[in-house]
Amino acid sequence: MKLPSRLLKATRNVWQTLDPYSLQMRLTVGIAAVSAMGLGGVAIWTSWKMQHILVTSQKQNIQYLAERLPHDIEIYSDMLPLATGMQKAINNLTTDNTLLWVRSTDGSIIAQSTALQANANHLLRSQMQLMPKLYKVRGRYWVACGNPLQVKGKMLGKVYVAKDITSEQIMFLSLIRTLGIASGLSIVLITVAIAIYIQRALQPLRRISQLTQTISVEDLGQAQIQLDRAPTEVKELAQTFNKMLLRLFDAWEMQRQFVSNFSHELRTPLTIVSGYLQSTLRRGANLTQPQKEALEIAVSETDRTIQLLQDLLELARADNGRMRFNVEPLILNEVVAELVEMAMQYSNRAIALKAAADRIEVKADRDRLKQVLLNLIDNAVKYSDPDRPVTLKLEPAGEQVKIHVCDEGSGIPLSQQTRIFERFYRVDENRARSTGGTGLGLSIVKTLVEGMGGHVTVRSQPGKGSVFTVSLPLVTIPQR
Repeated sequence: MKLPSRLLKATRNVWQTLDPYSLQMRLTVGIAAVSAMGLGGVAIWTSWKMQHILVTSQKQNIQYLAERLPHDIEIYSDMLPLATGMQKAINNLTTDNTLLWVRSTDGSIIAQSTALQANANHLLRSQMQLMPKLYKVRGRYWVACGNPLQVKGKMLGKVYVAKDITSEQIMFLSLIRTLGIASGLSIVLITVAIAIYIQRALQPLRRISQLTQTISVEDLGQAQIQLDRAPTEVKELAQTFNKMLLRLFDAWEMQRQFVSNFSHELRTPLTIVSGYLQSTLRRGANLTQPQKEALEIAVSETDRTIQLLQDLLELARADNGRMRFNVEPLILNEVVAELVEMAMQYSNRAIALKAAADRIEVKADRDRLKQVLLNLIDNAVKYSDPDRPVTLKLEPAGEQVKIHVCDEGSGIPLSQQTRIFERFYRVDENRARSTGGTGLGLSIVKTLVEGMGGHVTVRSQPGKGSVFTVSLPLVTIPQR
C-alpha cells in the first residue's frame, strides 16, 4: 500500500511543477502529438491493409466456387436428375469451413450443404449480398458472396458461398491489439525520450536565466555568461547578452559619474546663494513683508536643493565604492541617549528611549549611525501627529542588537513597504513635498546600515504607525 501512495504523491508533485506555458512543455506535447499521429496512422493503415489482404484472399476463393458450381451442376445433371445433380455438386464443393446453398427465384432453399442443416442454419436467415463481404453471425466471422445460378440456359436462382474465417479473424484481431499496445508503449517511450532530450537541450537557457538572476548592479562590469557544449544559437544569445551587460555597465558608470559631478559642482554655488539670501534677510530691515516671505521661501528651497545634492553625492560615493566607514566598538546606550537629546531639541517633540540597563556594545561607525537614526527619527516626527509619541527601543537578539524606531503615524500600505527603500520613492507624493522630503532618506539609511554590516527592515500597518528596525552586530568578547 505504501508504494502506490508514494508513486501517486511523486506523480502529483511532478504534475504540480509542470508549466503548461513553458517552451519545454509545448515542444514535448507538440512533438509527442506528431509522433502519436504518425505511429497511429501507420498502425491504422497496417491494420486496414492486413484486413484487406485477409478478406480479399478469401473472397477470391469463394468467388471461384460460386462460378464453378453451375459448371459442376451441368456435368452431374447429364447423368442424374437436376435436383440430385445440384446436391451432388454442392456436396462435392463443401468443406469443413465452406458452405453452399441455392435459393430459387421465389426465395426458397432448393439445395444446401449438409452442415447448414446441422450447425449453421442461421446463415440461411441472414441477408447475404451478391458481392463478397465479411459478416459476423453469432460470434463467428464469415466471408460470403452470391452468384446467379444458370444451368443450360435456365435460371434456377442464386447460389451463395460462405467460408468460415473465424480463426483467421481472431488471430488478426489479436495481432491488431498487440499492434495497438506496442504503438501506445512506443508513443509513451518516445514522449519520455523527447521530454528528456528537450530538457537537456534547454538546459543552457536555464543556465542563462540562473546567471542573470545573480547579476547585480555592482557585477555588471565583471559579469560574463560562459556556456560549454551549448548549441550555436544559444552561444550567440549568450554573447549578445554579454555585450548588452557591457553597454549597461557603461551607461550605469556614465550615470553615476554624472550624478557625482553634478552634485559636487552645484553644491558649492548653491551654498553661496543660500548664504547671500540669509545675509540679505538678516540685514534687510527695510524689506517689505512680501519680500521677506519671498526670500524665506528662496532660502528654504535652496537649503532643500543643497540637501538633495548632498544625498545624491552620498549615494554616488556609495555606488563608486568611495564611501568609507570607520567601524569600531561603540557603547550603543550612550550614542542613542545623546542622539535622543539632540533630536528632542531639534524637533521640539517628546522622544522616549527604552533600553536595557546592561551596557550594549556594537560594531558601527558613530557618525554614520547618528545619521541613520536621525533620518529615521526625522521620518517618524514628520509622519506622525505632534501629540503622538516617538519611541526608540534597544533589543539585544543573539549576536545582534536591534534598534526599533516606533511611531504612531499614518503607516505604510503593505504593497508599498518593499519599495520605500528605493531612491526617490515616496509613499505619499503630496505629503512628502509638504514636509520637504526628497525620497532619498531611506535609501541612504539602507546604504549606510549595510555598509556597517547590518540591515534595516520595516513593519507597518496603515492607521497604526510604523516600526523601522536597524540590526547591527554586537561586539563579541573572546572566551578564555
